[in-house]
Amino acid sequence: MNDDLIIANRHFTSRFIMGSGKFDPNLIKACIESGGAQIITLALRRASTKSDNITDFIPKNITLLPNTSGANNADEALRLARLARELGYGELIKLELIKDSKYLFPDNEESVRATKMLSDDGFSVLAYMYPELYAGRALEAAGAVAVMPLAAPIGSNKGLLNKDMLKILLDEIKVPVIVDAGIGRPSEAALCMEMGCAAVMVNTAIATACDVKLMARAFGEAIKAGRSAYLAGIADISQNARASSPLTGFLA
Repeated sequence: MNDDLIIANRHFTSRFIMGSGKFDPNLIKACIESGGAQIITLALRRASTKSDNITDFIPKNITLLPNTSGANNADEALRLARLARELGYGELIKLELIKDSKYLFPDNEESVRATKMLSDDGFSVLAYMYPELYAGRALEAAGAVAVMPLAAPIGSNKGLLNKDMLKILLDEIKVPVIVDAGIGRPSEAALCMEMGCAAVMVNTAIATACDVKLMARAFGEAIKAGRSAYLAGIADISQNARASSPLTGFLA
């Protein structure tokens, strides 16, 4: 059965997306080779630095997803996206609009405006967002090809603090819902996939592990397992005990 992740008519066999905020060549290698990541986010300031350029460590068959990290408003996001396109990174763009320096929450309202501007300019927008129903609907209506709600504050490894809100988005939003930020354990990534999320983006949880390669593999396998469980159809929860074997006739 074909179960590709499809984003803006692009097909991916992996649902593990690597964030590159904590850039390290060994981390990139581990996520690709051990975790199976096929998409890696890219901050433009990293791509444009002559020394220690992140793109020097990413194989050509990996899809680079530029982000608008550092943008404070829609106009700045559009300018960064156009710069990415001029550098040859194509139309896929991860929209990040963060004004708050303490909690690093995305600005949902300004992100909706930016999504409309970017979409009208030919970009395929994956919009980072605080999980909230009306914002999700507005981003979808503005042209987002995917929404990327945070599970918990970025870099916190706190896990699925926003589980209930994620479930609402999954029930109400038609575009792919990709969990971004806060996931700390492979089991949490598996749970995201069991809920029906399209993919999970991970960075800090792997970058700060004692064994980066092993943790990347653990996340890759957990994401696959969670997706398989979702496709298989997870059993309903019963409030009462139910015998797994017949209680009558087994001595006949």
